[in-house]
Amino acid sequence: MTVKQYLLDMIENGTVHFALIDPDKQTAEKAAEIAVKVKEAGTDAVMIGGSTGVTQENLDATAKAIKDATGLPVIYFPGGPNALSRHVDAIFFMSMVNSKDLNMVIGAQKYAALAIRDLGTEPISMGYIIVEPGMKVGEVGKADLIRRDDLEGAASYALACEYLGMSFVYLEAGSGADVPVPPEMIAAVKETISIPLIVGGGIRTPEAAEAARLAGADAIVTGTFLERCSDGSRLNTVIRSAKGI
Repeated sequence: MTVKQYLLDMIENGTVHFALIDPDKQTAEKAAEIAVKVKEAGTDAVMIGGSTGVTQENLDATAKAIKDATGLPVIYFPGGPNALSRHVDAIFFMSMVNSKDLNMVIGAQKYAALAIRDLGTEPISMGYIIVEPGMKVGEVGKADLIRRDDLEGAASYALACEYLGMSFVYLEAGSGADVPVPPEMIAAVKETISIPLIVGGGIRTPEAAEAARLAGADAIVTGTFLERCSDGSRLNTVIRSAKGI
């Protein structure tokens, strides 16, 4: 079974949770420890990646350590084409559709496509939409940020992604954001598209996770929170709230 089909099958049964772990933020061994904790809490897949600092070495080491420790699907969430790994199960082959930099929309993808094919890595196409405040990913990606009250703009971008044939849409407020994507925006996008909707950035409380799920998110991503949270009970509660269990 492909990773894409695995995700689609899981989403058929309700909202899923993805852990996002940045290879630049800790050792591969520590990343594996985090992955074990989130697996025990109920996460469905692990994304690895970051806006800066990802190298071939830390990407490979982190992917192998997480796979060995958990057996969960490991999906590369790239910040650019500078590092690729044969040790991941799939890659989100994504376009930052509201970037003002053509390289983020299609240039980097062109550069990496043949290498991904030759590695045999499964590509999963995704439209990546950056919402205020955007944080580092918005800055690095030169995003024309979607205003938090621009529901129509977000929905229009998302539907354009579907019409272009993308498999998923991701609304991203940015790692470490002080506020997540508004539930009203999640609901507006979900009502507009028929492909799965991923939501991430600033989701660090059970209330925020539940709000995103109830608004219609098919997958909820937590990243910075996982790396900083030392309270196992709180970690479990946030992930369970994301999944509604």
